[in-house]
Amino acid sequence: MRANFLVGMLALSPALCGAAELNGNGLSVLWGIPFAGLLLSIALCPLLTPAFWHHHFGKLTAAWSLAFLLPCAYFFGASTAVHGAVHAFVAEFFPFLILITSLFVVAGGICVRGNLHGTPALNTGLLAIGTVLASFMGTTGAAMLLIRPLIRANDNRKHAAHIVIFFVFLVANAGGALTPLGDPPLFLGFLKGVDFFWTVKHLFAPTIFLCVALLIIFYLLDSHYYHKREEVKPPELDPTPDSAIRFEGKINFVLLGIIVVMVLLSGFWKPGVSYVLFGNTLELQNLLRDGALIAVIFLSLAVTPKGARSGNEFSWGPIQEVGKLFAGIFITIIPVIAMLRAGEAGAFSSIVRAVTDGSGQPINAMYFWATGVLSSFLDNAPTYLVFFNTAGGDAQVLMTTMAATLAAISAGAVFMGANSYIGNAPNMMVKAIAEERGIKMPSFFGYMAWSCAILIPLFVLMTFIFFT
Repeated sequence: MRANFLVGMLALSPALCGAAELNGNGLSVLWGIPFAGLLLSIALCPLLTPAFWHHHFGKLTAAWSLAFLLPCAYFFGASTAVHGAVHAFVAEFFPFLILITSLFVVAGGICVRGNLHGTPALNTGLLAIGTVLASFMGTTGAAMLLIRPLIRANDNRKHAAHIVIFFVFLVANAGGALTPLGDPPLFLGFLKGVDFFWTVKHLFAPTIFLCVALLIIFYLLDSHYYHKREEVKPPELDPTPDSAIRFEGKINFVLLGIIVVMVLLSGFWKPGVSYVLFGNTLELQNLLRDGALIAVIFLSLAVTPKGARSGNEFSWGPIQEVGKLFAGIFITIIPVIAMLRAGEAGAFSSIVRAVTDGSGQPINAMYFWATGVLSSFLDNAPTYLVFFNTAGGDAQVLMTTMAATLAAISAGAVFMGANSYIGNAPNMMVKAIAEERGIKMPSFFGYMAWSCAILIPLFVLMTFIFFT
């Protein structure tokens, strides 16, 4: 609704199309309050006021968005405020939401039926498969595809919370590090000009290190629990006896391939044709990609058997929440990005100095940890954008002379989203599904005890191996 309102304003006022971007020089840090307020709301309200958040998160998001747009219009003119909002929607939010929705709908149409026996070897294999799939169908898609089969395979186990925790570590986070399809931060980088295969080239080694280490730790831990006395229920008490695995909605694997092809095509095919819409340049290859992805969404909804979606308990709630929250994030982050682009002349000069040495060179270890710590408690997609712009915001420079810095930013955003339940959207979704199926998951801080004990030591090792 807010997007339609903004477009309507532009249609009535063509002069707005040529408005200048918000200049970050001289902006007070107070302009970042709406962004910080929205992210803190996302982090704290589901924990402190869950009922209020569930019913009113869209209104609260809109309020924080207006907390930036209205003062911006007053102090800098309506044209600047509207131009910034429309650019955020047209150039970033809509392409982002279309990709996420297409992956969500297609993955939600693939239902894995049957049940296997959850041995340590099988569980480790399922986690490995999900980790690989995450880079091709997104962390959300892979997590929603495999979490229910994994739970069914282990519903005869006394201890299952650790299985879900490692699922969050691997499938919902670390596995999405190799392509822009994997995790929202990397797709935002792709939209900013980072090549599709840049991530697999520069993040392959850190990803393999982290994922292999986690799989080994998981196998040893799961073996410890599995061989404990009375860990496994007798066969007659197994809620879902073993049966062969089969897939419903297999047509969606073809549609998933189309999504991959269209994203690849938009990265490689550059016809040089573009259009100007409300002062924003839209390239033909990106328009065709988004149009094809929308068509895939409707095609998946039309051809997927109803039983497949009902078997997955498919609903639009998660993607509606993502859409509303990210609409506000892309609006409120406008002044933050402007101030970061201003570098030493901006209000966030202290952040720029913290991640650069005395000669102005980036400190990659600091980029890794600064991006990662914020991604642990805020949302990793806007955090990625913040430090992408702190490092200069020029994709061509970041991919070449500053490749190590961009790798540190990308790794911090993707990997450390696993440090808490709120670091990445699939984390809370997986937790909710596990609890619905009777698994007693640790509390917010209980989960962080696991992540601090297992992930943080690995991240420290990675810092010395890859980012110094």
